[in-house]
Order: sequence, then C-alpha cells, then structure tokens
Amino acid sequence: MSSENESGEQAGGPPEQLALIRETVRAAQAAAPKAKPRTWRGAALAQELPVARILVNKGVLHLDQLWDYAVPEELAATAQPGVRVRVRFGAGAGQVRGGRREGGRLIDGFIVERRAESDYSGPLAALAQVVSPEPVLTPALLALTRAVADRYAGSLADVLQLALPPRNAKAEAKPSPEPLPAPPVPELGSWSRYPAGPAFLRALATGGTPRAVWTALPGPTWPEELARAIAAALASGRGALAVLPDGRAAARLDAALTALLGPGRHALLTAESGPEKRYRQWLAVHRGAVKAVIGTRAAMFAPVRDLGLVAVWDDGDSSHADDHAPFPHVREVLELRAAHEDCGFLLGATGCTVEAAQLVETGWARPLVAGREQVRTAAPLVRTVGEEELARDGAARAARLPSLAWQTVREGLAHGPVLVQVPRRGYVPRLACERCRTPARCRACQGPLEAPDERALRCGWCGRGEPSWHCTACGAVRLRASVVGARRTAEELGRAFPAVPVRTSGRDHVLDSVPDRPALIVSTPGAEPVAEGSGYAAALLLDGWAMLGRPDLRAGEEALRRWIGAAALVRGTGTVVVVAEPTLRPVQALVRWDPVGHAVRELSERAELRFPPVSRMAAVAGRAESVEEFLATAGLPADAEVLGPVPVAGPRSPGVRALVRVPPGSGAALAAALKAAQVARLTRGAPAGDPIRIRIDPPDIG
Repeated sequence: MSSENESGEQAGGPPEQLALIRETVRAAQAAAPKAKPRTWRGAALAQELPVARILVNKGVLHLDQLWDYAVPEELAATAQPGVRVRVRFGAGAGQVRGGRREGGRLIDGFIVERRAESDYSGPLAALAQVVSPEPVLTPALLALTRAVADRYAGSLADVLQLALPPRNAKAEAKPSPEPLPAPPVPELGSWSRYPAGPAFLRALATGGTPRAVWTALPGPTWPEELARAIAAALASGRGALAVLPDGRAAARLDAALTALLGPGRHALLTAESGPEKRYRQWLAVHRGAVKAVIGTRAAMFAPVRDLGLVAVWDDGDSSHADDHAPFPHVREVLELRAAHEDCGFLLGATGCTVEAAQLVETGWARPLVAGREQVRTAAPLVRTVGEEELARDGAARAARLPSLAWQTVREGLAHGPVLVQVPRRGYVPRLACERCRTPARCRACQGPLEAPDERALRCGWCGRGEPSWHCTACGAVRLRASVVGARRTAEELGRAFPAVPVRTSGRDHVLDSVPDRPALIVSTPGAEPVAEGSGYAAALLLDGWAMLGRPDLRAGEEALRRWIGAAALVRGTGTVVVVAEPTLRPVQALVRWDPVGHAVRELSERAELRFPPVSRMAAVAGRAESVEEFLATAGLPADAEVLGPVPVAGPRSPGVRALVRVPPGSGAALAAALKAAQVARLTRGAPAGDPIRIRIDPPDIG
C-alpha cells in the first residue's frame, strides 16, 4: 500500500487519533539521531578536477598545511574553492577500502582549490560534506590571512578563526540588498582645519592611495572627519574599512556616517550586533552589496571589495591587539592590507604612538596635523600640580585633592559637567630614582629593574643582578615606587559637593554619554563618557604617578595617550588639571598638547637602545629547561639577541620568559625560525603539560 493511500485512510479517522499520530511522528523524528555525512564508499569521483585541496580547521602548527581529498561526483557542483566543508581527518594508512581512506574524525575545513591530480601518491579520503555553497574564503582573504600567520609565527587555521565569523544558516538564506551607486564627493567640513586635509580627501575621491598619520584636534569632531574620509573613498567607486577600539567609538562613527550618507551604505560589525545580524551584514560586504565597513577588532579582516581606504582609530588602545593566537594587531594587519591591496591608509588618534611616529619617520606615511594656532584654539588649558605643591597644600593632605583641583571643579560646575579620571586599581609601580624620578634600568640591556624580595635588584628582561645601582641622571642611589591612586575620590567629591550628582564609569558599568548639565563624572582611563553639547567644562587627571610608574616600556606613552584622550573631551575654553610631576616629559607634552613631539623623541631614544618598534621582539615562555632547550635549537637569525630567561610572576605564570630581539629587516626571519622550531618540537611529540608559548611583538616587555 502506498503512503498516499495510507494518508487518505488516516485522514478520515477521528481528529483525536489523527493528532495522536502526528505527535507520535514528531516525537520519533526528534528522537532519531541525525545522520552523519556519507563515507561515499564506492561513489564515482568528479569527472573534472576530482581533487580538492583543503585547509582543515586545526590550529596546531605542525598541521599547518593543505590536505588533498577526493571529490565525489555528487558534490562536484557545490565543492568550489572558498566553501565550507566537512572532512574526515586522522584516518591511518591501514584504513583503506576500495582504494579510498575511511575513518577519522569529522572536522570543518575550507576548499582552497580544485585540482586534476594530487601530489600525494597514496589513497585519498573523500569529502564528507559541503556545509554551504557560499564561497566565504576568497583568494584575497586567503592571501591576507597567510601573510598574518607568517608575520606572527602562527597557523593559518588560527587566523581564519579570527577572520571568518561563524556560519548562520538563517542569515545565509536571505539575499543581500542591491548595491547603491557611489555617493557624491563630500564637503571638506572640519578637515579644512588641517593644512594637508583637503589634499588627502581629494586624493581619496579621485582614486588615489594616500597614507597618513592623522593627529586629530581635540573635540567631538573626529567621527565626522573620519566619516568624510570614508565617504571620499566611496565617491571614487571603491570600498572603505575603519576599525575602532570599542563599541562606543564604533557607534559614534556609525551615527556620523549615517548622518552624512544616509542608511544602507555601510555595515557595522561589532559583538553587540548578535550572531545572525553580524553574519548577515558580513555577507552583504562579502557579496559586494555594501562597500563600507566600520567595526571593532575582528572587522580588520572584513572582505571589502576593491578597497580604497583602510583606517584605524586610536591604535594605542590595547583592544586593537587580539588576545587569541597568533595575537595580531589591527594596525599591522591594516598596514598589510594597504600594501597588498594597494589602497589608502589612515591612522588617526588624538595622541600619537611611537609606531605611528615610525611610519612617518620612515616615509611610509605622511603626517596629517593641524597648525599650532588651531591646536591652541581647540585644546583646553592644562595646569599641573607636582609633589612639592602637594606637600605644601593642606587641602591635599586632608582630602587627597589639591586646592587647585577643588577650585577647578567648583568653577567648572558652574558651566557644565566635570570629568575626574582616576587610574584603575592594580597598576603595579616600577622603580625610579627617588630624587629625579628617572626610571631605574639595567646597565646591560636597559630593561626595567625589579626588587621581587624588596632587597636585591635584578633586571626584568635579562635577569642580571644590579647590586650597586645609581641614577645615571643625577647620581642618587635611593629608589622609590610610584604612588597608587586614591580609591575614595568619588566619596570625597560627593561629600564636598553634596548638591551635585556624582556618576561613575568604569569596568562594571561604562557610560556612553552624559547630559550637558552640572555633574561630577568619575571614570577610569578609557571609560570616559562623552559630554553632550560642547564637552566637559573641566577635567581632573589624578594620581599621575600610578600611570607613569607602571613597569612597562610604554608607561609614559600610555599615560599621555590616556590623559589626552580624556582632555580632548573638554571644551576649548575649559581647564584640565593633571596631578603629576610637571618636569616629566609626558606631562610637558600634555601641557604643550604635543603628542607628536613626545612620540618622535621616544622613537629616537628607543632607536639608540634598540627597543621596539625600531627592533622586532618575540617572547618565548614556558618551563625554564624547556625554554632554554627550545632557544638553543631554534636556528635563530645570526643577529638575534636573547634576553633572559627570567621568572614570570603570577598565578598562571608559564614559568620563565625570554625575549628575542632582532634589528630591522630580520623580523620575518625571526618569526620563521621560531615557527619552524615549534613545528619540530610538536612533531617530536612534546608533552601536553609542557607548552612553549610564542608571541611576536609582545605588548608588555617591561
């Protein structure tokens, strides 16, 4: 009896019986296990290009290669380069039936190419399944991820995990919108304040590939200016990509670009979008329906077609360094894209990192800065309070705030909100000269000195002892540690100004914006909300030593970046008070509002001392004996210098860490040598509990 006849008989039965039958069928279907992909035993192979070269989704370095699989005829049409597939991986040579490998574990992968024959002479396993016919791995994306993997001594599969969002079938089934025509060339707007601004936008709009390091003027206009640069690239018929440090900054640029060009011209790729919406927007970019992308870190790999501009805002923010292997940095990835895809490049910030200064110093990019008259007009007045003033100040001793700070808060509250920046808890102080505050450094390698047992001095880089340290600047022999910031700042301000609301913005709760009315906003660095209207009336930058005294090569640069980021939110007629020693270089740079000059001088000193970014560095961490053995057999470049290893403190410490330093031009050779040594170690069967961790360009070197 056919199923059709059965259905006819059942249809005439009682409604209750029919409902019961349907429920039984549904339950049986739900309980039935899902069928695994076929083994394709005995199936015919594709008549044309029967071999697929696959990149399997296993981030282990010694498996970082392409693998050949046979293509069944039934999958020949959909098994195209770039699509997601599932394959059986790990079948031994003895698991061969009918001339084809079988068995192994099912894992995901991507087809890189189809071939007429394989380089492997043995039997091949067959593709198990084509997951989706969408060719998400384009040749351009494959080339970019391969370059990133090589630069950071990582695996291609690990980089693709960062570059490609997880598949969402529902989003994939929906068609993308039709692409919009190119918008008109935007007006200059506030770019006219920069002498080279009009030429930069004109070059983008006419199909040029300018490269610039942009030091933005303080104030709320940077999102609009960045939006106009993106619009200029779109006006030339090309695409644009901008990467920002967090969702708040991305939202500001999203609003500015929508106001300038209207909706539908760009995609916003952030974690807040959710998996379906994010993948749908990513597909719209991949399919060419949308030609502009703004987003956070993962957007650096967005598959924008015919790129005309890549931009990164605030490259010094730690959010731009990925915390997953192989730890790529947005700035470096976008530099690779600018070079490989021949497009414009814009690095923007209110401050200036040493890496940005190096791009200008080497001629790779041009400076895009405003004249001093424009800076003086836009920047607030910056005043300092040093330790001598604090020692003489009765208000500071009683309430931990100097009199100048009280006066500035009181005057600022008469005109609008006041920002108070307090360093986060957990800043670890570094040692410095008690008399002149010069950082204490090793005489052998210039690394930072530490006193782990509060008595014996040693270098944090090379581990050498320093029993007879004296300051190279003033000759003093006594050391001090920086002061940790106050925890009671918000409480003190609340008691001092009981009629004024006090709001906090930090790790637990970050404010996006605050209204333009009197209020005290206490914030940790990086969590400062934007004040609506013209900005804050005043700002206090407290406990400067807690930021300047961190045991990090970048302590001064990072402190200045944080200070300028907060001070840039203050209106040009406002006042900023920084509590830090006024003679220190970062404080002087803030007073003069000269982040570029500070970065150039830092770059010059690091070049003399062979510090990054002039040199390239790699960190190798693990058990002491394993690290020493690894470095001894790594085949490092002849000009490589090994610093350490030294013990690494912390509950999750790998044991010890060594730094490997090479001069300019040897970075690629260093990465290749470390990767090859890691592959050899894994191939020999290194114990699972004895890993060696490699990080190229580590952000914290001491």
